[in-house]
Amino acid sequence: MITIDGSTKIAGVVGRPLAHSLSPAMHNAVYERLGLNWVYLPFEFSDEIGLRRFMALVPSLRCVGFNVTMPFKQAALELCDEVAMAANMAGAVNTVHVVDGRLVGYNTDGRGLLETLENEAGFAPAGKRVVILGAGGAAGAAFVAFLLGKAESIVIVNRDMDRADELLDRMRGHLGATTAAAISVMAAEEQVRAAHLIVNATPLGMNPGEPSPIPVDWLGPGQVVYDMVYGTAEPTALVAGARARGAVAFDGLGMLVCQGATAVDIWNDSKQIRTPRDVMRAAAEAALSARRAQGGER
Repeated sequence: MITIDGSTKIAGVVGRPLAHSLSPAMHNAVYERLGLNWVYLPFEFSDEIGLRRFMALVPSLRCVGFNVTMPFKQAALELCDEVAMAANMAGAVNTVHVVDGRLVGYNTDGRGLLETLENEAGFAPAGKRVVILGAGGAAGAAFVAFLLGKAESIVIVNRDMDRADELLDRMRGHLGATTAAAISVMAAEEQVRAAHLIVNATPLGMNPGEPSPIPVDWLGPGQVVYDMVYGTAEPTALVAGARARGAVAFDGLGMLVCQGATAVDIWNDSKQIRTPRDVMRAAAEAALSARRAQGGER
């Protein structure tokens, strides 16, 4: 049971919309387990003006840090006093640590993705062919993770080729032995069929009835499909279609948990304790079950 008093420190999530977010449930559960006098709150803003005002105010509060979700991950990067290399490469910040009144930006999405791929599918990117669907902040974080994980190749698939090319250009100086390309969805069949891993980093599938971002008949046995979308009442069209075709497919709940736990690891830097992922996962699943029982599926 969380007790709020004069020593309680604040953490939270910034984004829009946040009604569906599982982060408050899983963070507050793990703070209680770790004995931290912290509380995690949602901060929803209609535009970047609200984000700017919030980030200007945060250093004067008893705030350990906060997470950033859609649509503010890229804007938050510009508002931090310091940004970690991986976040700069990704072009997006999803975790901010308040250190001596300074805002230090990180991107824990990539680390969370790699951790959950290892946990759920035994997948490591070294020497593998990877396709990323999307070219926004989540796609950038995934690209950086697979690049640092020494993937053989990374292909960005996106409808807006300007955004895909922009992401690829930002990565060119870091590629090393990894090959990379950006292609349109219409030209992606061969690359998708040849990939070891396909990651959906677009929001397509968040709403009931939305189609898969690619034709599922391009997928098959031996492939791993990871959809960053989570919390839907039924598997997304991509996950359901991939499983029907014999691929190993997961939704994004594991990534949500692992990136959130990594954020707590960063904020809780005075403690040499790894944030328990199982506590956060159980809290997230319980919140999802409660929502569905109340008819709150999305």
